[in-house]
Amino acid sequence: MNRKELLVVVLLFGVVALSDAKKATGKDLKEPKKGANPCQDVTCGAGTECVVRPDRSTVCDCVKECSSERDDRRKVCSNKNVTFDSDCHLHQMACFCRQSMDNCTDPEYEHLHVDYYGSCKQIKDCTDAEFADFPRRMREWLFNIMRDMAKTKALPEPYMKLEKQAEVSQTRQWVNAVIWKFCDLDIEPTNRVVSRHELFPLRAPLLAMEHCIAPFLDSCDADNDHQVTLKEWGTCLGLELKEIANKCEDMHAGRM
Repeated sequence: MNRKELLVVVLLFGVVALSDAKKATGKDLKEPKKGANPCQDVTCGAGTECVVRPDRSTVCDCVKECSSERDDRRKVCSNKNVTFDSDCHLHQMACFCRQSMDNCTDPEYEHLHVDYYGSCKQIKDCTDAEFADFPRRMREWLFNIMRDMAKTKALPEPYMKLEKQAEVSQTRQWVNAVIWKFCDLDIEPTNRVVSRHELFPLRAPLLAMEHCIAPFLDSCDADNDHQVTLKEWGTCLGLELKEIANKCEDMHAGRM
């Protein structure tokens, strides 16, 4: 995958993190003002939408209809190795099956989630040589993406200082790119730990095109606790811990 292809993928999907927000119902809310939409403050989970009952209470029900997608890149491959037209269609099906609705085509789809973006295909194995070289390639990709996002003004302001510093200091290119991506992923909560869920926006868009990304990210979780610490992230990308001192909290607060 070349740099241009990677940028398109990152810009298209990188900012899309599928949330497993808790379902909320009308009884969880204050009584809405007369004439107000009871659903306006309700957050429903993926594949569900707020529905107003006759008594103006609310419930999160399965999405009735998903928009048709013309872009093949919007298709998703599920953990069941089944292609869906979009993540909306996938989560809608999971909702149908959780509620044992007639629309459910397979009871096992109750536990559907997005494995990667794009139609399902055979993902070839990552060879030992490819795996050994992957940290270098990953560092270069991260820097190129950070730089291109800065040029297109898609890079959030707190990270611009990192990018500008990397432009004038070759020794900081890889380091700053690694720090940027970790902080970009370490959002809620900001705790110098990235969960497997938080890695989703990085893994899912790339897996169909870069077959080493999954085993690489798995290797970053050295103690297999389903979390990647700042130290583990730097180590698996070939950096010294002193090079990646935590800056995420300051960047998120706009203090960089």
